[in-house]
Amino acid sequence: MPSRNPVYRLLRRNISIPQIAGYALANLVGLAIVLTAIQFYRDVTSVASAEDSFVSSDYLIISKKVKGLGGFMGSTPADTRFTPAEIADISSQPWAAGTGEFTAADFNVAASIDMGGASFSTALFLESIPDEYFDVKPRGWKFRPGQPVPVIISKDYLTLYNFGFATSRGLPQLSEELIGAVPLRLSLSGGGRQEWVDARIAGFSSRLNTIAVPGEFMEWANARFGEPGSAQEDPSRIIIHLRRAGDPEAMAYMDAHGYEIAGDKDAGGKTSYFLSIITGVVITVGIVISLLAFFILLLSIYLLLQKNRAKIHDLMMLGYTPGQISAYYYRLVGGVNLIVLLLGISVMLYASSRWQTPLATLGAEGSSVWPTIATGVILILLITAGNLLAITRSVRKTFRY
Repeated sequence: MPSRNPVYRLLRRNISIPQIAGYALANLVGLAIVLTAIQFYRDVTSVASAEDSFVSSDYLIISKKVKGLGGFMGSTPADTRFTPAEIADISSQPWAAGTGEFTAADFNVAASIDMGGASFSTALFLESIPDEYFDVKPRGWKFRPGQPVPVIISKDYLTLYNFGFATSRGLPQLSEELIGAVPLRLSLSGGGRQEWVDARIAGFSSRLNTIAVPGEFMEWANARFGEPGSAQEDPSRIIIHLRRAGDPEAMAYMDAHGYEIAGDKDAGGKTSYFLSIITGVVITVGIVISLLAFFILLLSIYLLLQKNRAKIHDLMMLGYTPGQISAYYYRLVGGVNLIVLLLGISVMLYASSRWQTPLATLGAEGSSVWPTIATGVILILLITAGNLLAITRSVRKTFRY
């Protein structure tokens, strides 16, 4: 039994409770700060997937500035398009995870809607981008001849209709579900041809300020209705997937080249970037506190071993091994670190519960706490492993006395 072991009795009688308590408290503070900061960042960034998020996602849509009357005075259409060399340069930047080109329709488009006995028609523009850059994934996002063409429009367009055009004209306001069920017909003309095709609004995008169709449809329509012999023009807009939202190097690149960023992605990206910086600073502070706690424990053990150096040497002469001496410290440190882990997780869960209600008002449901808990377990295991290694080395060094 441990109580009958003279080594345990010796070490337990001479252990410094205030020093161990100081280690436990410092380690708890450090671990709680780290776990709380990680969970807060995960919960806040989950707002990015919600509608009308104030935290920008890691996508930018850029274009060139139009000078004067583009195409008439001051600039030509070619001046507002991206050349292959410019696109390659953007793609090669370290902050760019990928780039996608907007492909515009090379033909005339008009849309007609029949609703409630009334008919509405208007000229339209169509664009397509690679599917991986959409923020919505509607079902049936494929072009099949003979079937309605799926269309994704910007949510801003529906808002403008409901609260601008419809209210001023006495027209009914439409929900997303209702307008998705309204039959839509597209008139495609060009290259000496004209054809009507059925279409349907398949989704609404918060990221893209355009009217998008599948790339397969755009290729088919440009080949069929585009001007004969006309080559596909360079894109006038590009969507960029950033490795880190709000990367200042990306923003500096845009300013240096005079590129314009669509919408408020610049401001939103800065919000996300500063949030990541603040979180990183807080986590660093927590790690520093944990490291200080680690050295507090090492100092406590070192002082205890120095205090009992002669007695431990006598025990060694009686046949006790360094492993028997170290075992007591192993159990002590393991028990203290387990308590610290449980208390640190409790602090994180309590803090998380306090900010869930404010985040819910922003449309965020919060993220799972299990990855954060797993992070805490890993950190404690690393700290414990470092503690045990240091204890083993200190005890063996004392035995060589």
